[in-house]
Amino acid sequence: MYGSDLHRSSKGFDARLLIYYLSLVVIGWITIYSTCYTPEGPNAIFDFSQAYGKQLIWIGTSILLATAILLIDTKIIQHYAYHFYFICLILMILVLFIGTEISGAKAWIKIGEFSIQPTEFMKVATALALAKFFNEGKTSVEKRYGWLIAVGIIFVPVLIIMMQHDAGSALVFASFIILFYREGLSAAFLVPCLIAAFLAVFTLKFNETYAVALLTLVYIIFMIKDRTQRKKMRRNTIVFAVSILFVFSVNMLYENAFEPHQKERIDTIFGKTSDPKGADFNLNQSKIAIGSGGFFGKGYLKGTQTKLKFVPEQSTDFIFCAIGEEWGFMGTLVVFGLFMALIMRILTLSEKHRAPFARYYGYGIAGILTVHFFINIGMTIGLVPIIGIPLPFISYGGSSLWSFTTMLFIFVKLNDN
Repeated sequence: MYGSDLHRSSKGFDARLLIYYLSLVVIGWITIYSTCYTPEGPNAIFDFSQAYGKQLIWIGTSILLATAILLIDTKIIQHYAYHFYFICLILMILVLFIGTEISGAKAWIKIGEFSIQPTEFMKVATALALAKFFNEGKTSVEKRYGWLIAVGIIFVPVLIIMMQHDAGSALVFASFIILFYREGLSAAFLVPCLIAAFLAVFTLKFNETYAVALLTLVYIIFMIKDRTQRKKMRRNTIVFAVSILFVFSVNMLYENAFEPHQKERIDTIFGKTSDPKGADFNLNQSKIAIGSGGFFGKGYLKGTQTKLKFVPEQSTDFIFCAIGEEWGFMGTLVVFGLFMALIMRILTLSEKHRAPFARYYGYGIAGILTVHFFINIGMTIGLVPIIGIPLPFISYGGSSLWSFTTMLFIFVKLNDN
């Protein structure tokens, strides 16, 4: 017996999730086709030497994968959640030894002309493992150490990803904080996380000296305020000391965990350096492409920035630029609306489902999709550093499409019960 609280019913698959999925995949393919299109070329749809031809293969296999998932018993999905997690961990460790380096990150396993990135599947596996762990009731109030184990489930793959020099993918795992908060993690934990994020950004934007000066000022204020309470004064001193250590560790991590091109992009965002022909050029071309689209866009296959290859990685990380240039503000609004509708539908179904496992998993993948969506778009308009993560269902790439298809259709299957 697999032992599950997911019982069979005749609810059927959620039509809205299927429509959102197919809409985003179709938008992705026609945009990839546009980025490869050349007026003087044959542009055959089934030219498998082109990115759009290869993407057709990934779309076809993704549909087969989705169908297979819908045929699996949900009890099996829950029972083998940990198994899937450990298999993905083994693959990620294997990448460290036999992986292929692409764009500074050693995160791919090359098979013939195709490359598979285990990190993408690790996101699904972690969501499943956390759902099973939470479902076992090990994070209740009386089992505080259960939260540490849950954090460990996330930390282990993040550590391996950082060893692969793929900081962008590692950042995505922070999305599980949404699940943690939904399931009762105290705000006393969330507040320090937000403060740590602020200190990290402040330190990178300015330097350790300014960060230490700010912390010292805050420390003095609190010490004056709590001068009559020795217990609070001791706590303030400990927090101050830990914060100082954190500030000095930020630059150490920055210098050793990030690749030169990633540091260049971050420095450009923070205005610490100017590189008109490098990071600045890429970001500026991205902004020009989106801005030139205006309200209704230049028209399909008519994007000049796209056709002249000014925008970097325009079929993968910067595919949103092509949408903005050719379809304009209205086109980007459609994409934005589809993603928001998809994420809200996942959250709504998660809350309504009577099985806690489905709710835990739903919140986990909703967080992943949200972070991917906002960081990817933020990269293209200069709100966040260019760290190289795909736009779900739209960017070119087999690993990305397979993993997000798996992620979504496991949830679709869970909600058929």
